[in-house]
Amino acid sequence: MKFVIFGLTISSSWGNGHATLWRGLTRALIRRGHEVVYFERDVPYYAATRDLWDLPGGRLVLYPEWADAIPEAARHLRDAEIGIVTSYCMDALAAGEMLSESAALRVFYDLDTPVTLDALRSGAPVPYIGAEGLTGYDLVLSYTGGGALRELTTRLGARRVAPLYGHVDPAIHHPVAPVDHYACDLSYLGTYAPDRQAALERLFIEPARMLPERRFMLGGAQYPHDFPWTPNIYFRQHLPPALHPAFFCSSRLTLNVTRRAMADMGFCPSGRLFEAAACGVPLLSDAWEGLEQFFTPGIEMLVATSAVEAVEILSLSDAELARISEAARERTLIEHTSDRRAIQLEEILSEVHAGREAPLSGALSMEV
Repeated sequence: MKFVIFGLTISSSWGNGHATLWRGLTRALIRRGHEVVYFERDVPYYAATRDLWDLPGGRLVLYPEWADAIPEAARHLRDAEIGIVTSYCMDALAAGEMLSESAALRVFYDLDTPVTLDALRSGAPVPYIGAEGLTGYDLVLSYTGGGALRELTTRLGARRVAPLYGHVDPAIHHPVAPVDHYACDLSYLGTYAPDRQAALERLFIEPARMLPERRFMLGGAQYPHDFPWTPNIYFRQHLPPALHPAFFCSSRLTLNVTRRAMADMGFCPSGRLFEAAACGVPLLSDAWEGLEQFFTPGIEMLVATSAVEAVEILSLSDAELARISEAARERTLIEHTSDRRAIQLEEILSEVHAGREAPLSGALSMEV
């Protein structure tokens, strides 16, 4: 099949989680014999931090304004079986309108479902969804399962919905030798977000204050000058995906913190969970509904709700942490790889093409 995708940047991993996910998924689709063309608006702040310049085996189209993209997009859509528009695509409405005039299966992929629905509830504008909601699409994919699937139908008129969760490409994220530059007892990798700050303070900053002899490592972009640093928290500015394995593998334990809207809605695993697990690093996470659908707490990962619990977890033996990390890596390589998600996407699209509703239960989805 030929996929034509209109999305947020795939060429820069700076300050967004879409790039790594799309890189893994497009590589998997290409390996499986599909043709992929990805359209991205070329904006200065992503151009300045670009860490991918082409799509091996596929085509990356960078365009300055939508008008410049129209001829090539229309040409590719003429023989495409699948057209996909994503959340936060800068030209989502125009791209959706172009899809409506093509013969391709029209798909919207919301990689930010909790943020989308939270904005709708509060009356805030959602620039990538028009007045008609999602009624013009044949299929809506959601990064989030659970009740989000039902809400996409009731609030936005989606006709068919199915979750397509985060994933990891083991060719990029895998165990490597630790690097002294990143060595620490607890690491956290993520872009700064105000709605993650309370949990980050509870599970990372406060434990750093309680354990001044331990070393804590934070990596990411957009952290403010007034961030509550402590002497034993070390900072590494934005790291491209190629450096993630060294960052994770230099940690005794790594932390996942979920954005408020995602934690509140549940069934929304961060891609960082799968990346760290694939690197063979023990996982510590905040708690959210549906977590056990992806990893078994206490067996494949550890969960903390307070600084005291996080400190207790940091006192676990190396042998216990190794057992947990091995179990998480094994499950990730079976269930949560980009190749597995590509197969699941093919199955969903086959269902839709056959005129049946996309499945809402089983390995890919959660009951609504």
